Amino acid sequence: MSVSGAAKTKPSQEFVRAEAAAKFILGKTKLRPRIGIVLGSGLGAFANDIAGAARIDYKNIPHFPRSTAIGHAGRLVIGKVADVPVAIMQGRVHFYEGYSQREVIFPMRVMAHMGIRAVLLTNAAGGINTNFKQGCLVVLRDHINLQGTNPLIGPNDERFGERFPDMTQVYWKPYQAAALLEGKRLGTEIAEGVYAALTGPSYETPAEIRYLRTIGADLVGMSTVPEVIAAAHLGIRVLGISCVTNMAAGILDQPITTEEVMETGERVKADFVALLRAVIPRMNKDLP
Repeated sequence: MSVSGAAKTKPSQEFVRAEAAAKFILGKTKLRPRIGIVLGSGLGAFANDIAGAARIDYKNIPHFPRSTAIGHAGRLVIGKVADVPVAIMQGRVHFYEGYSQREVIFPMRVMAHMGIRAVLLTNAAGGINTNFKQGCLVVLRDHINLQGTNPLIGPNDERFGERFPDMTQVYWKPYQAAALLEGKRLGTEIAEGVYAALTGPSYETPAEIRYLRTIGADLVGMSTVPEVIAAAHLGIRVLGISCVTNMAAGILDQPITTEEVMETGERVKADFVALLRAVIPRMNKDLP
């Protein structure tokens, strides 16, 4: 998070609010997290087994948006994974819930205030690439923003970052390589791909999926991209991992249901947890 050239200007309301939220969170624990983790739909179980962690409901954190989506507990967990201090979001907020894009990225800005310099963002996604099977874990190498807006629109507070952040390598390549290597070592079904973000909350039509495949998308979902843009703005390194919880519309001759998404998340839980526990120490070693 940059503060150069901004000290003489008045901080934005968003900056002040993020600072207050971070101060509240850090006051609840002696740990100082190095890595932030966001757990997507059906993937929240990862945070349940962290012993001795501080657990804070979003509703108790000043200015923090509250999750309303199914499968998002709405709780921040501060603890250690493989002896690495982490801050884990059990659930996120989405644009489709009625939050503004700035509200969606607020937790990223809070993490930056907490001193976090790397994030691991996960999500449940629909598989477009027919080489992917339901339950496959996919390391993101890039994304396509089709949400029709950008979370950085509006006045820019340079305390967060520069006006025009570069997105050339927003997904940190050493993290991608580490995740793929650890996944193969663990015998997990793992691949890499490009994630397309739409607004939701309706699932995509078969025609939309054909379009997304044509423009180079391997996966589709309703989250993650605003957070990644915010992370780039803040100078935070990103690792993105999707779980293919369903095949996208038109690929299989069956409807898409939320129950299917949650069931797949539960089925791959062991592989997902093992991968995250293996990757987090690798991410930590790469931090300055």
